[in-house]
Amino acid sequence: MAYNMIATKSGGPEVLQKNEFEITEPGAGEVLIRQTAIGVNFIDVYFRSGLYPWPVDNNLVLGSEAAGIIEAISPDVNGFSVGDRVVYTLPNNAYTTHRIIDAQHIILIPDGISDETAAASILKGLTTYYLLHNSFQLKVGNSVLFHAAAGGVGLIAGQWMKSLGINAIGTAGSDEKCKLAMEHGYAQMINYRDEDFVKRVRELTDGECVDVVYDSVGKDTYPGSLNCLKKFGTMVNFGQSSGPATDFKLADLAVGSYTVTRPILYHFTEDRSWLENATSSLFNLILKGDLNISINQRFPLDQVTDAHRMLEERKTTGCTILLP
Repeated sequence: MAYNMIATKSGGPEVLQKNEFEITEPGAGEVLIRQTAIGVNFIDVYFRSGLYPWPVDNNLVLGSEAAGIIEAISPDVNGFSVGDRVVYTLPNNAYTTHRIIDAQHIILIPDGISDETAAASILKGLTTYYLLHNSFQLKVGNSVLFHAAAGGVGLIAGQWMKSLGINAIGTAGSDEKCKLAMEHGYAQMINYRDEDFVKRVRELTDGECVDVVYDSVGKDTYPGSLNCLKKFGTMVNFGQSSGPATDFKLADLAVGSYTVTRPILYHFTEDRSWLENATSSLFNLILKGDLNISINQRFPLDQVTDAHRMLEERKTTGCTILLP
């Protein structure tokens, strides 16, 4: 019997419940995937808690990335076959053992990359791609501050930036996490619990500050993030793990003629050519050994409540996956 984990209402991790369902056949343009690994991300917490509005009026299945094996396929689908290993990222509906999905959203997993690695990296890896290539076009010589450097996106971004020749500064909340981030490509790390990160960034840059700040923390960091920018610098906000920056004002940007952007991954992935190119870049870096995907937490799918608690308590590093 197939099952998924549903949230019956917004709230804490305890709202997630196991729900059994019958498997049906895929419709036109669709495939049926038996899922083998599912990624866990902070966006799942945002939806579960109600910070992001629910896209449905009833029970919500969370989860935005997964990998698996095609078990059935519509006759009109080209380029895929039963037995293919595939991966996808879409907002919600991934916390499930089986899923019917439109084939335009799936990508073949190449030989040499495991299902677990694909599921753990697709959302965070494509996020890293648009951060470094689309939201701000990084080039050698740019100075960077990256918050939450020991998180899933942060560890991928550190390695990716190093492969581009970028010496990045990162922040994390413990010496252990700072050490982990240094091992994943960061040139300098700041423990924000022990140091004022704005003051430390200015020291590390000889008072020049940085060209770009990547900030997924939000409320707790955004004022300091702006204070770390050079004139005409850019802040890329791509998350809000500490809550939304509700008191942000456009006038805050006038101090240094700053640019602030709030990109969304799924606006990029709507473009199939972008999805294919970005995924190809991600998988090539993994196969070359330039990217090591650190899966540091694994939970059975029906124990996803424990995964959410650890994530919210900042007790995770790298990537977390669920195993159906």
